[in-house]
Amino acid sequence: MLWLSRSAVALLPLRTAAPAAAMSTLLISQPRYAWLRELGLQEENPGVYNGKWGGRGQVVTTFCPANNEPIASVRQGNWEDYEETVKKAKEAWKIWADMPAPKRGEIVRQIGDALRQKIQVLGSLVSLEMGKIFVEGVGEVQEYVDVCDYAVGLSRMIGGPILPSERPGHALIEQWNPVGLVGIITAFNFPVAVYGWNSAIAMICGNACLWKGAPTTSLISVAVTKIIAKVLEENEVPGAVCSLVCGGADIGTAMAKDERMDLLSFTGSTKVGKQVALMVQERFGRSLLELGGNNAIIVFEDADLNLVIPSALFAAVGTAGQRCTTARRLFLHESIHDEVVAKLAKAYAQVRIGDPWDSDTLYGPLHTKEAVKMFLDAVEQAKQQGGSVVYGGKVINRPGNYVEPTIVTGLPHNAPIVHTETFAPILYVVKFKEEEEVFAWNNEVKQGLSSSIFTKDLGRIFQWLGPKGSDCGIVNVNIPTSGAEIGGAFGGEKHTGGGRESGSDSWKLYMRRSTCTINYSKDLPLAQGIKFQ
Repeated sequence: MLWLSRSAVALLPLRTAAPAAAMSTLLISQPRYAWLRELGLQEENPGVYNGKWGGRGQVVTTFCPANNEPIASVRQGNWEDYEETVKKAKEAWKIWADMPAPKRGEIVRQIGDALRQKIQVLGSLVSLEMGKIFVEGVGEVQEYVDVCDYAVGLSRMIGGPILPSERPGHALIEQWNPVGLVGIITAFNFPVAVYGWNSAIAMICGNACLWKGAPTTSLISVAVTKIIAKVLEENEVPGAVCSLVCGGADIGTAMAKDERMDLLSFTGSTKVGKQVALMVQERFGRSLLELGGNNAIIVFEDADLNLVIPSALFAAVGTAGQRCTTARRLFLHESIHDEVVAKLAKAYAQVRIGDPWDSDTLYGPLHTKEAVKMFLDAVEQAKQQGGSVVYGGKVINRPGNYVEPTIVTGLPHNAPIVHTETFAPILYVVKFKEEEEVFAWNNEVKQGLSSSIFTKDLGRIFQWLGPKGSDCGIVNVNIPTSGAEIGGAFGGEKHTGGGRESGSDSWKLYMRRSTCTINYSKDLPLAQGIKFQ
């Protein structure tokens, strides 16, 4: 679907106005879905946590994308819930910030272990509520676990350098301190992992967190928070260190405008991300933005097609095209274009479509009915602009929000629809002749998240990695655009927002830096040799 729909689950209400369904019609009431209660879920769930569970807002129902049946309900937070939660989180931070970083790391380690114990059932919930296939749902929880492991080690390593001072008897050091309260707004497509990237690192840095997940994946937000809350309680840590307020546009806007929010991490659309950035900047606050991605794979004539076909398939079809790193453009050298298109279409035909929680399924539904409409609109626009659908392009006749994974050829590199990030499994295939032109085509879209080339030419590889190569935050060689590892910094340039999460030195975004000069002598020399006597 178009990025407007992804934005809707972050700040704008989408399907959140649905009244609570009758208890007897909920999936959680059926014996087949009794496993949901292993996560502490029930027919109606409180959607606010700040040391205790509550919520005084609207009761909304979330739906299973595979059949559009109601799963369970969540009572969202209202303005009073938000105010109370922010105050409790700020108070909890005072205790958390005083705790030594390695001790904070130990608690994050326990959170990772608690997630390990629930990884299968939580992965099943991700499949049920978000719609991604089971192995991806489990993999997403594993990603949170991996970030916890990473954060444990980081808790003993974060710190600034001791710098040489030009003045005798002086020490020059960098001191890093937590920013305070980190607000985390996540999107529907990665309802566990993105919160994990942010919260695990933010916590070991000494911050408290306040999470607003997507309204359409509220049950996942509640289930994850229940796991975390139990660990905090067992360690006698205030639960408000990891607060949750489920809600819609009112809560998201409040977080963006709230001066008590020391850092706001937002994952969603470029359109809404811009609104968030302006609201945060208006109060001179900090924001961390992970927004759109119109990602390209470039395949040269010397590429190993045994790598290209499965890579393009996974990058374009994985999560039904609903990853921010999904490959949406495939540039093929003219000498191999027809061969690759034929092989890729054959591979598409072998993709096993079915219920996302079935272990044999490789491709599940889109997240909402609205996404299906936007998929169809994009296919129609592609045809009107001169494209040919060589595979897919239609809705699948079965319950749920299923569409055919789609390949479109014949469009120019700068066709309006090619430059539009459609959050659906549509891959636009374009011919190219020269390296210089295709590198420019990769960079001509507004977003700059992920990119990849397939080649054996070392000179070309280093051109791609260099200043005249890809302008993206993720620049790959002989692997897909999606499937980033947690050890590297994740994020992109231009309209992708410029933020970085997860690994490398991303921890610095969750801290404030002070340059400290300490005079341990009895003299008072000035810098730059200035004499003031």
